Amino acid sequence: MRALITGITGQDGSYLAEFLLDRGYEVFGMVRRASTENFERISHIRERIKLAQGDLLDPSSLISVVRDVRPDEIYNLAAQSFVPTSWAQPALTGEFDALGVTRLLEAVRNVDLPCKFYQASSSEMFGKVKQVPQNEDTPFHPRSPYGVAKVYGHFITVNYRESYGMFAVSGILFNHESPRRGREFVSRKISYGVARIKLGLDRELLMGNLDASRDWGYAGDYVRAMWMMLQQPEPEDFVIATGRSHTVREMLDIAFRAADLRWEDHVRSDPSLLRPAEVDHLVGDATKARTGLGWKPEVSFEELIEMMVSEDLRRLGG
Repeated sequence: MRALITGITGQDGSYLAEFLLDRGYEVFGMVRRASTENFERISHIRERIKLAQGDLLDPSSLISVVRDVRPDEIYNLAAQSFVPTSWAQPALTGEFDALGVTRLLEAVRNVDLPCKFYQASSSEMFGKVKQVPQNEDTPFHPRSPYGVAKVYGHFITVNYRESYGMFAVSGILFNHESPRRGREFVSRKISYGVARIKLGLDRELLMGNLDASRDWGYAGDYVRAMWMMLQQPEPEDFVIATGRSHTVREMLDIAFRAADLRWEDHVRSDPSLLRPAEVDHLVGDATKARTGLGWKPEVSFEELIEMMVSEDLRRLGG
């Protein structure tokens, strides 16, 4: 089996590449041409994968990649994935996260390749939630340009499935973290900040909304669900979540306790870090994935945060 992963240098892409290699796949990663290349997350498997240059903004490059690689499975994980950035760069976020999906689907259709297609949808699409918990039938009400773009990417995938008979699915993944998460995301910001404070490199950590509540899981568990979706006889969309919600304050408590510290001694509120429109409470109902895919998370929230703190302490020399 041959798989093409867009966004292979990101958190999910690196874990998915490992997962597929362990199953005997030939793995190709699509990367953008850049003046500086950041392959840190895939450095340990760099010799086992093949890279192809392509860009979600450039349709001709996508057609070339799909034609040259001819994958059995495509995992579209490339995106502008940081919600705060989507307010600063809303049009660019739409180009990547919405129209970029269309360009890639069109490339598959134009090459007339009978491959399976996975689109990375997001719990941010639910936004101002209509019901708790959220499942595959919950209406979307996105609260950021990122969430809006992801709704487009989700429905264009559904549209190509229904219009052209493509095996195209969307995984509506709730927040999933790991030691490979970018430091701009709240989970890694906290684990990295805790490690720096523990080692005497910093004294305080600036935070925004501590009451925001999310359903957080482990990225390594969630990429397994992506693969499972493409092994089904018929294409269907699935919510992937733990079913448990935690506040940022809870995350702080676990992370600081993992380093024998009290978060109250080091965390300071910074109003500039608050979002223009907040998503207050997300928690997923993954019943369909549990029954239909046989998927369930294996790493608990507490284990995940402790793992991240431990790894950041190791990286910083603690």
